[in-house]
Amino acid sequence: MKRLILTILSIFAIAFGGMAEGTMKTHERIAENGYPFWIYTPDGYDGTKAQPIVVFLHGRSLCGRNLNQVLRYGTLDAIKKGMNMPAFVIAPQNPGEAWKPSKLMDIIEWMEANYKVDANRIYVLGMSLGGYGTMDFAGTYPNKIAAAMALCGGCYLKDQTGLGELPFWIIHGTADRAVGVNESKKVVAGLQEKQLTSRLRFDWLPGASHGALARAFYLKDTYDWLFAHSLQDEGRPVEEYISIDNAILKMAYSELRELRALVGEDD
Repeated sequence: MKRLILTILSIFAIAFGGMAEGTMKTHERIAENGYPFWIYTPDGYDGTKAQPIVVFLHGRSLCGRNLNQVLRYGTLDAIKKGMNMPAFVIAPQNPGEAWKPSKLMDIIEWMEANYKVDANRIYVLGMSLGGYGTMDFAGTYPNKIAAAMALCGGCYLKDQTGLGELPFWIIHGTADRAVGVNESKKVVAGLQEKQLTSRLRFDWLPGASHGALARAFYLKDTYDWLFAHSLQDEGRPVEEYISIDNAILKMAYSELRELRALVGEDD
């Protein structure tokens, strides 16, 4: 029933609001040794209304120096396939190393200086190497990030207590052979030991492989969960009612195809 309601709401938004197309463009390094990145600007943005930011961090397979690789999967690809995204999307490219939180913050600060940004609604999500980057970035700047979702990753931070200060969702498949589920479980166990789990959600998806988690980028639920949070929320509680499981992940691509067909955009 929940999935049916969400699908109906999505159809309603398309019928009366149109599929947001927006614009995508690339930026080379904005600071010495910084990351080049894609920026998606939502449809209708004219600089008068502050917009949220979604930061997408890719995995190791998209590392390199060709920004077009970043379009192969993830949030920008979901937008290209029909996802309605009422936010800026920042998609940097990592040359092939651990994501550096300070470099990511350079991009956020550049965005705040050059665009009308809602500083209370900055979100980050990523998978694999990007899942590590999500934890490292959010754990370093918990008072800057409204909510974060890390898929099949882990954490390189020595001090991970910052992850207990913001709404954070960790998802990992139990059959992941690329990044074992224990990488995420170690983070959860450390936060549990410090009693820092009031804002933490975690799900171990039985039998899910590494690649299966990429489907989360194509789910409306993923972004609904992120957008449910703001730095202005009293106590910064975590949203508990949206769920992502194996069955929901399997519906991700078909939902987008159905939405494209409804507006006559199927290939």
